[in-house]
Amino acid sequence: MKTIKLFSIIMLFIAVNVSAQKITSADLQVTGLTCSMCSNATQKSLETLDFISSVKPDLNKNIFVLTFKKDADINLDLIRKKVQDAGFSLGGLMANFSFNQVKIDDKGQAIVDGSVYRFVNAKNKTLNGTVKASVVDKNFISGTAFKKQAASATSDAYTSGTGLINGKKTRIYHLSIS
Repeated sequence: MKTIKLFSIIMLFIAVNVSAQKITSADLQVTGLTCSMCSNATQKSLETLDFISSVKPDLNKNIFVLTFKKDADINLDLIRKKVQDAGFSLGGLMANFSFNQVKIDDKGQAIVDGSVYRFVNAKNKTLNGTVKASVVDKNFISGTAFKKQAASATSDAYTSGTGLINGKKTRIYHLSIS
């Protein structure tokens, strides 16, 4: 039994290393911005994250175009926290993921470089190249959109954002491919 568990762990490690992904850029919609001072506060807050190489605001659309440093570990929850710390909310986060032969299982889940993604609109699929996906978790979309998504969610982890993966409580990001 121990041999099977060890073999499974080794295979998962190999699969994770082969199935690399990175987030190259993102469009971050911020709600509650009323003036350029609001935008400046949000921009300065986001620029403190060491994995962001540039933040470019578009005041006409209330979005910030984020570019990430190459090979950096991107933490989507920290981006959300920095926006909230500046006094605002996320209306949406659309990211460009660069996938390398990432397999989504029959439940819509993929584990990549230690991150767990559940795709709400993709199952039994292999992702390769650049894929645009929106984060549809709580506090990444409007409250109304979250309630609507939660009503149709089949994953018990959707409302909490966490679930048990290999016996450990793990952050699970829910994504919708565009």
